[in-house]
Amino acid sequence: MKNNPHTIIRIVTAASLFDGHDAAINIMRRILQAKGAEVIHLGHNRSAYEIVECAIEEDAHAIAITSYQGGHLEFFKYIRDMLEDAGCGHIKVFGGGGGTILPEEIDALHNYGISRIYSPDDGRQMGLEGMIEDVLAKCALDNAPYINAAENWHNVAPLEKVKDVRRIARAITLAESGGDYTALMHQLVNDGAKQQGVVLGITGTGGAGKSSVTDEIVRRFLNYTDKTIAVISIDPSRKKTGGALLGDRIRMNSISHPRAYMRSIATRNEHMALSATARDAIAICKEVGFDMIILESAGVGQSDTSIVDYCDVSMYVMTPEYGAATQLEKINMLDYADLVCINKFDKLGAMDALHDIRKQYKRNHQLWDAPDETLPVIGTIAAQFNDAGVNKLFEKLMDVIAKKTGVTFYSSATQQQQGETFNRSQIIPPQRSRYLSEIVECIHNYDSWVEKQCGIASALYQLYGAKELIKNDSLIDEKIRELQHELHPQCKELIEEWPKVKEVYAKNYLEYKVRDKIVHQSLISTSLSGLTIKKVSLPTYKDWGDILKWRLQENLPGKFPFTAGVFELKRNEEEPTRMFAGEGTPERTNKRFHYLSLQQPAKRLSTAFDSVTLYGEDPDYRADIYGKIGNSGVSVATIDDAKKLYSGFDLCDPVTSVSMTINGPAPIILAFFLNTAIDQQCEKWLTNNGHKWNIDGNTENNVPIYRGTLPEGHNGLGLKLLGLSGDTLLPPEVYEKIKADTLLKVRGTVQADILKEDQAQNTCIFSTEFSLKLMGDVQEYFIANKVRNFYSVSISGYHIAEAGANPITQLAFTLANGFTYVEYYLSRGMHIDDFAPNLSFFFSNGMDPEYSVIGRVARRIWAKAMKEKYGANERSQKLKYHIQTSGRSLHAQEIDFNDIRTTLQALYAIYDNCNSLHTNAYDEAITTPTEESVRRAMAIQLIINKELGSVKSENFLQGSFAVEELTNLVEDAVLKEFDRITERGGVIGAMERMYQRNKIQEESIYYETQKNSGELPIIGVNTFLNKEGSPTLLPHQVTRSTEEEKKQQVENLRAFQQRHHERSTSALQRLKKVALNNGNVFAELMECVKYCSLGQITRALYEVGGQYRRNM
Repeated sequence: MKNNPHTIIRIVTAASLFDGHDAAINIMRRILQAKGAEVIHLGHNRSAYEIVECAIEEDAHAIAITSYQGGHLEFFKYIRDMLEDAGCGHIKVFGGGGGTILPEEIDALHNYGISRIYSPDDGRQMGLEGMIEDVLAKCALDNAPYINAAENWHNVAPLEKVKDVRRIARAITLAESGGDYTALMHQLVNDGAKQQGVVLGITGTGGAGKSSVTDEIVRRFLNYTDKTIAVISIDPSRKKTGGALLGDRIRMNSISHPRAYMRSIATRNEHMALSATARDAIAICKEVGFDMIILESAGVGQSDTSIVDYCDVSMYVMTPEYGAATQLEKINMLDYADLVCINKFDKLGAMDALHDIRKQYKRNHQLWDAPDETLPVIGTIAAQFNDAGVNKLFEKLMDVIAKKTGVTFYSSATQQQQGETFNRSQIIPPQRSRYLSEIVECIHNYDSWVEKQCGIASALYQLYGAKELIKNDSLIDEKIRELQHELHPQCKELIEEWPKVKEVYAKNYLEYKVRDKIVHQSLISTSLSGLTIKKVSLPTYKDWGDILKWRLQENLPGKFPFTAGVFELKRNEEEPTRMFAGEGTPERTNKRFHYLSLQQPAKRLSTAFDSVTLYGEDPDYRADIYGKIGNSGVSVATIDDAKKLYSGFDLCDPVTSVSMTINGPAPIILAFFLNTAIDQQCEKWLTNNGHKWNIDGNTENNVPIYRGTLPEGHNGLGLKLLGLSGDTLLPPEVYEKIKADTLLKVRGTVQADILKEDQAQNTCIFSTEFSLKLMGDVQEYFIANKVRNFYSVSISGYHIAEAGANPITQLAFTLANGFTYVEYYLSRGMHIDDFAPNLSFFFSNGMDPEYSVIGRVARRIWAKAMKEKYGANERSQKLKYHIQTSGRSLHAQEIDFNDIRTTLQALYAIYDNCNSLHTNAYDEAITTPTEESVRRAMAIQLIINKELGSVKSENFLQGSFAVEELTNLVEDAVLKEFDRITERGGVIGAMERMYQRNKIQEESIYYETQKNSGELPIIGVNTFLNKEGSPTLLPHQVTRSTEEEKKQQVENLRAFQQRHHERSTSALQRLKKVALNNGNVFAELMECVKYCSLGQITRALYEVGGQYRRNM
């Protein structure tokens, strides 16, 4: 039902601090809008302060938050406390977190004053729309506290704001509904502006990036002046429902500031880009003394100039993609705008657009002889940190304000003048935007060539057969000679060597070469029945065309195009099993690693980090941080934490490899890890050379220690240099030799895939451009230091799938991201064979049929593209990938059934020859897995590998008609998706249009709809329910970090910072200088991490690389 102005509910929606799971809250805010609410959406990773500040400034009725990453009690209670302290206890708080918020935690939060926490059982009973209607009903029915809120307000501005934003917000609300706000204005103290606030009006086409431009102006205004600023942002209401998405605040990184205020206003069905309330809102902001007021309109058409009537200075924001030059004659704002901003200036044709717009501006203003550089037409890339165009725009803006109003905020005359606008792309050069379609064309050409060659081979086979029957036929001989000439020499060789290949694989042992070493492995196993089982079975084809097609499209494991696998055989005594751990302190997770790897021949350590670490922050006593320390992962804030985490494992041993699931701050954590490995070897050298260690097991002199007893299998390696760096104890030449040797040997991977984070579950912290620069710096460092056994990135589809994508979309987006890294690294001058072997992939395995061939298709597409398109060598053609069973298929109902699903998914992965595998624990739908549940998860794949007889075959899927057909279907679907991405400007261009995020969320909603309706049967969830209705079950043990562990991490961090406070400042300055000079930031990080904590480094890099700008 459509709302009237007096009953419109305003709700702030967000995902909690250090939480990138924003798919659910995105679905919720859409339904809220559809039900008539005005939604101010903040997106993911929002602190309690940011959420409360927004709710107060926006005069919201309620806050709705999703929280999946632990620390729920502390987070929600902290928000409630901050609201009460600000006199805003009338704002209701709602939340949900799937099964991760336990029933007793829900009860505790309800008793504390949280309006409602929704559980999975609530979702099943009420449905999505039912929960939303419940939220709105609770806001509407108990509205008296909201209406009378001002009675509880004291005279101190809340949240340490310069102005009383509560009363300002309520005055604007009253203006919106036609109420009297004069009494409120009398209560507001005008802090004294002797001048009227200057009003800047910003308008432009929808999607031009007005909010990003506004944010960059606000950031510079707050940095370069000591003045106050207010932003009034207008967005259209939905005529059909009365609801509105007030979406500009999500883009504003700089607005959370004591001297800044922002209010989002809906047009409320007025057919214009500005609300009638805008004039009142400006008057209110002027009366309370804001020095500058920015009015940002909704997107406008060519004829709209309404902004001019509201402001002192106007700016028109557009993009280079306005159509033909004649369209410029229709844009009325080119007559009136004081400044014209051409944003997204990295687009193709931007320089032509700049030329045409300047020419039109000269015509409109009769400035025929004006030099181009004097015109107020400026190209910007607001998404780019510290963009030269935005700097120039800000200086021009300050000059125009001074000239038109006489108010000088900032003098550009004292600043270094910016150069001419440029449009250099920092990621993918515009001329390479078709790279995915080029790959599609390349693969189609290869497949066509294969079909033609196979046809020739079949004809030759038939002719030779005919020749055996019909002797001395000259026509047959002539046709054979003709076709032999058409048969490619490579194809001829593949056919002729086939009998020899069959002989090789008929033997009991296979010899092959790996990096100049001869490997000797068995080709057979013997069953209990005494049968000899071949590890690799060959086809029995006779026709040369069939043989050739199999060799060109399938082939043996370890042979191009690697459809069956990238290695000839699996390594002896090494299963793909990964030991996955991450909880509490480094000591606690270290104990779990040793427990899991005890008696295992290979130590494959997969590390899950807590959300504080994932977002590059330090542990702290602040409640919304404190509650998340060590929950859902291990807390790692310093190099000493990393040393304790991996202690007792020789990181240079070939049987040890470490996987680190971290993205935003990945280069920093990687520097922790590599220095840990180096210092382990330094420790061994010092011990072997008679160094006397002073280890007394106490905490005197602020020396870090490993707390607790060492677990079984722990030899103490890595603990003697806690608090120290090897380079301070060893001769420089010895240290450098150990460092070089360690970098050659260390094995593992760091996820570091920033593209999928932006597209799916989001732990982006730096600007996308700077994050990609850091990734490139890591790879260049790897090349320079010959790091050959460690993957610089794990290009992940897992998180794309977890956010809701179907298997086709997961695979297509992941491979497209991989090729984007290839193009980016090539654009930086790296050689394909220097970096391609350092790339790895990470997929999710669900229950859908496509998951049975996801590895086959990925390997085939990658190999063809790398060989045929990029000319890469064989090692670069081999796509190595890790599989994790689906987290999305872990359900909080009948959790024991989750192990059945995980077993089937693991079987998919093992049959498909994945390179490593992590099986999820059945209780991960609710809690950090326990020792018992992790042991069961590991047992799943151990039983498959050790006990299931069919797995003794290492190409079990080959020869199946169904598998071959499914492989072709999936490959074709992926290539079609590549073309769709190309149509949107490649991966980066599609991201700007939010194509990937929208597609993932649409598929997520489709899945949820099918699940809720029962059309997609899920046993124990929507069908085959037990007699109690299969309610959410609690596991026998719930894992949470303890108070002692959280406190330990905070105190350890403070002790580290105190030990190194003399060196940390200079180390951070050197790091920032390298970044500003476009040097290799990772090389400097390798030194910086010895003295600086994770949070210190992250904050320093924000200053030189910019923070991530969220999108809807």
